Amino acid sequence: MWHFAISVFLIELYGRNLLLTAVFGLVLAGSVLLLGALIGDWVDRNPRNKVAHASLFIQNTSVTVCSIVLMLVFSYKEQIELIWDGWFTVVCYTVVIILADVANLASTALTIAIQRDWIVVITGYNRGHLAGMNATMRRIDQVTNILAPLAVGQVMTLASNVVGCGFILAWNLFSLIVEFFFLSRVYRIVPALSVKPPTVEGDQEYLARTERRGLQGTGVFSQLILMKKKNYMHLKEITNLPLCFQRFRWLLRTCMDGWRAYYRQPVFLAGLGLAFLYTTVLGFDCITTGYAYTQGISGSLLSLLMGVSAITGLMGTVMFTRLRKSVGLVNTGIISSCLHLGCLLLCVCSVFAPGSPIDLSLLMPYFSSGSSAEPGGMASKRQKHTFPLSGGSNQPLLPDRSSIHWTNNTVLFDNVPSGTAPDSYISIILLFLGVITARIGLWCFDLTVTQLLQETICESERGVVNGVQSSMNYLMDLLHFIMVISAPQPQHFGILVIISVIFITTGHSMYFLYAHRAKRKHRLET
Repeated sequence: MWHFAISVFLIELYGRNLLLTAVFGLVLAGSVLLLGALIGDWVDRNPRNKVAHASLFIQNTSVTVCSIVLMLVFSYKEQIELIWDGWFTVVCYTVVIILADVANLASTALTIAIQRDWIVVITGYNRGHLAGMNATMRRIDQVTNILAPLAVGQVMTLASNVVGCGFILAWNLFSLIVEFFFLSRVYRIVPALSVKPPTVEGDQEYLARTERRGLQGTGVFSQLILMKKKNYMHLKEITNLPLCFQRFRWLLRTCMDGWRAYYRQPVFLAGLGLAFLYTTVLGFDCITTGYAYTQGISGSLLSLLMGVSAITGLMGTVMFTRLRKSVGLVNTGIISSCLHLGCLLLCVCSVFAPGSPIDLSLLMPYFSSGSSAEPGGMASKRQKHTFPLSGGSNQPLLPDRSSIHWTNNTVLFDNVPSGTAPDSYISIILLFLGVITARIGLWCFDLTVTQLLQETICESERGVVNGVQSSMNYLMDLLHFIMVISAPQPQHFGILVIISVIFITTGHSMYFLYAHRAKRKHRLET
């Protein structure tokens, strides 16, 4: 609910302009990118129940306080704009974005703790049970990603933004109690959750006892302790520095160690390949929705397509559990990768199909300046496929949102011109057919890499490695917004589709390389 509503609130606050939403997205991506390793390290260092309870409390409290601030801003916006010559409004915007960012960071910590650590321990490290629980949790995510925005969207549409904020505030307070109770209950039911890997200080005590007994440390565990001791002594060396420098150096070193740990993992290529899949416009986000609007797709049809895509996503989770049982986890990733890429070929075909507005000359104004000036030039011929908008033929992918019904993860426009239609719907049909069917392979592949990370990463590094994985995901997601900013017109969308497919192909190629190495290693061991 909150993830959907905050973007709408920011648009409403800034005069139905996307600037605050863009700043908010940049802050979210930047904060997780910089702090992902630190969040994961914090998850590793602390008891599981304290991490879950603290993350849950910080997340829901931040959302609650932010909702209160938004209610005050919406209720007294005119009076607030008169304080400090309008600068108090900027302060309110800043507070809202900071609180929302804190909530997102806490949500990231909670996701790492529960979905990457707790469920591995709860299933008793049983791969079959782990696969089933991963699929079940992903189905819950899929369903709530549809129902939650639908609920809050209807409240905001039928009532007001203030009532919407109040609804989210009340829901967060209620869910805080329920979630806290459920997490505590699970923690008590599963005693293994109270057992954490030894910390650096615990290793020091073990090594000291061994040395006092005159015993030599042997085996891999002793070597690991000695390596940790060297790192621990390095941290001791910086205690003579001022406190602020100590903190900064420790944070910097923790981040570097987290990224090194991520790079050392046997599943590094699989995780990096998954991150590359985030650099795409081929999803049901505001970019694809805006493009569909320029091609004459109505809001009701977009909502229907969104529901169908959720169903195909659920089909991907079912396919994952069955494929893993029959062909194994690594081969499941290979099959889902091929299925994902095969479906995306429909999106590539849509770029060159009848009805596509692609116009390569828009990216080469110097070479096309002579021809574009002619009334019957090639550019004007290709632009006839673009759905006409009131603002002209070169509307950006995010059109004016002065008349929008917010009822789902997508936006539904009610100012579609009547009596007009593109010359052909073949291009847009192929695009959405590819996007919807590709979600089967996409979610199956996502679950495959998730379980590979769960099974392969040692327990003491599970948090920090998954924190870095979250950072990589946000980094690649940030690149896709930069792509759209660089080529914002509907005529550019075909180029963005091709670039997206290139990134996705690169990501799957990394997984293929990982699978080849994993199979070769398995053959050598057997």
